Amino acid sequence: MSLFDIRVPAVLLRTDRNPFHHGTLGAVRSLGRAGVEVHVVADTAGSPVHRSRYVHRMHPPPPPGASEREILAALRHVADRVARPAVLVPLDDASAIAVSRARDDLAPHYLLPEMPGTLAERVADKAELAAVCASADVPHPVTLVPDGPERAADDARRLGLPLVAKWSRPWLLPAGSGLRSTQLVHSAQQARELYLRTEEAGSRLLLQAYLPPGPDRDWFFHGYADRSGAVRAGGPGRKQLSWPRGAGLTAVGRWTPNPEVRALAERLTGELGYRGVFDLDFRRCGTTGRYHLLDFNPRPGAQFRLFADSAGLDVVRALHLDLTGRELPAGDPVAGRAFVVENYAPFAALRTAPGSRELAWYARDDRGPGRAMWALWCRHVTGRLRERLTATAPVPAPRPVPRAVSPSLTDNEKASS
Repeated sequence: MSLFDIRVPAVLLRTDRNPFHHGTLGAVRSLGRAGVEVHVVADTAGSPVHRSRYVHRMHPPPPPGASEREILAALRHVADRVARPAVLVPLDDASAIAVSRARDDLAPHYLLPEMPGTLAERVADKAELAAVCASADVPHPVTLVPDGPERAADDARRLGLPLVAKWSRPWLLPAGSGLRSTQLVHSAQQARELYLRTEEAGSRLLLQAYLPPGPDRDWFFHGYADRSGAVRAGGPGRKQLSWPRGAGLTAVGRWTPNPEVRALAERLTGELGYRGVFDLDFRRCGTTGRYHLLDFNPRPGAQFRLFADSAGLDVVRALHLDLTGRELPAGDPVAGRAFVVENYAPFAALRTAPGSRELAWYARDDRGPGRAMWALWCRHVTGRLRERLTATAPVPAPRPVPRAVSPSLTDNEKASS
């Protein structure tokens, strides 16, 4: 008999248009392998995910920058097609916040954790996170919120350079604006110029003390807070390689026991009364050794499959089991297990792994997405190279227009003679 109630399907929701979001594929495979019928509400244009044998059906997502009402309408449309209650799994911050707000409207059609409707938005908002950490006594980098361009320049000088600039609600950043959710600032003038784009960004600018990266400093914790508030599944991991280097997503991660990081995660979620899947990012200060919380994502992190324990339990499976009233199996952590994203760390993917390892895209039982990813990635890289070459190619100087030769005095004399 299956541990899972396979009569209850799962609906995965993602509103961003990133075709290389490997976390979506991880959730598809995790639930599909357990026998759960998986529906995906995400952009299907060129995405490798739709090639997975574990996708029951792809559904069109809400439009880019969709309002809460549009997301709700899309989910109701999917519910009508699924025709029975389903476990809903948001896979990005925007969808997690919209779903949390609309919980009462979605409840007849979807199974969701019981949590205050504003909590997901509160922890995802990077300006609010500083206050959240202070109330739970969790270390957080010194963060200032300037109220004007000159104040931004002054705050940059106060914090010291370089510093980190963040937009408090990065899910509101308009596509094609060139604005990044997080970036390193090297001058007071740069901080001032960023502040001047606040209206365009759609949320407040934060200036944060910079904690330099280094060996053994970047950590994360994935977990599932069940109906009682107990943190189940997941665990602490160490980021061994990021993309982009030093400040990006996890390209190579390893499950590494860390009682201090676990204690911080359990204290924070317990203080908040948080329920559901969460993903936390920490950076250890090289001077004090303290772990500072950088981000709180109220949904599965893209590398959540790193934390598949000896019973096969991960945070997405824990969500489905808990919401359908099933017992969560008691597995043991698989310390040393690794997770590699092949397109961001190809050499790490090619090396032999001494212990348990999972690749983000390739799987023996589901080869289609891996093949589709490489084809799409090659086109992506080629396009980016072409753009750079075009941007850096020297512009040929305009050829001079020959001037008419003026007749000389001698010529004039010859003509008149």
